[in-house]
Amino acid sequence: MADAPTVQVQAETRGAVPQEMAGFAVRRVGSLLRVASEPVLSARVKLIVAADPAVRCPAAAQVSVDLNGRLIRAQAAGRTMREAVEHACDRLRVRLERAARNWEAIRGGRPVPAPGEWRHQSLPATRLPYYPRPAEKRAVMRRKSYTLARETPDEAVAEAELMDYDFHLFTEQATGEDAAIYRIAGGYGLQLAHPRTGRLDPFGSSITVNETPAPRLSLSQAATWLEESGEPFLFFSNAETGRGNLLYHRYDGHYGLVVPAV
Repeated sequence: MADAPTVQVQAETRGAVPQEMAGFAVRRVGSLLRVASEPVLSARVKLIVAADPAVRCPAAAQVSVDLNGRLIRAQAAGRTMREAVEHACDRLRVRLERAARNWEAIRGGRPVPAPGEWRHQSLPATRLPYYPRPAEKRAVMRRKSYTLARETPDEAVAEAELMDYDFHLFTEQATGEDAAIYRIAGGYGLQLAHPRTGRLDPFGSSITVNETPAPRLSLSQAATWLEESGEPFLFFSNAETGRGNLLYHRYDGHYGLVVPAV
């Protein structure tokens, strides 16, 4: 809504971020929010420069916007901070436009665009850099716990797109199982903690089902598995709780952990 004032965009920097880039990022994000379809309750941009000079795209920009109670995120990496900010803003614009279409459809009683529509506007993402901290010095520095939404795989994809997540933990609606949706070449992959043949409802061809059960591991075993795989994250069944967990590499070289709320 163009006549509603937006909040002041807050900026946070980590690493050797050029001094003028914080102001540049605030202005770029603010210009996009002025035409938001709903009131903006808060907005924050985080600029990060990787400590390792050998990283190909050392600059990263992350934007988080509370759009009338609905969180939207966008993030991107670049060879320079300006490039990272521009890419992140391009991704934010797509997400704001998609949110506006959804709200318009809801108000008008028209069907919300199918979750598969993200394929036509998604921008290719450059994986955010993370500091190559020695494995023996890594620890879980962030633990996120929340009540998992009960969603179809397509709904989980739509949420991952709005939040600019490479992976997302949720409860698969048809089976009631903990599940992870994650980006792969040409679409998304889906894995259940405890898959059972024939219990998944058919859905779009853009989602590829991994029928292998999530490995049952302790947290320390999961960290070892993640290091050996060379992947950015691992979906596993926690040996203590039996619930699906996500362990991933943080930008600072440590780990982040996503778990269902008890």
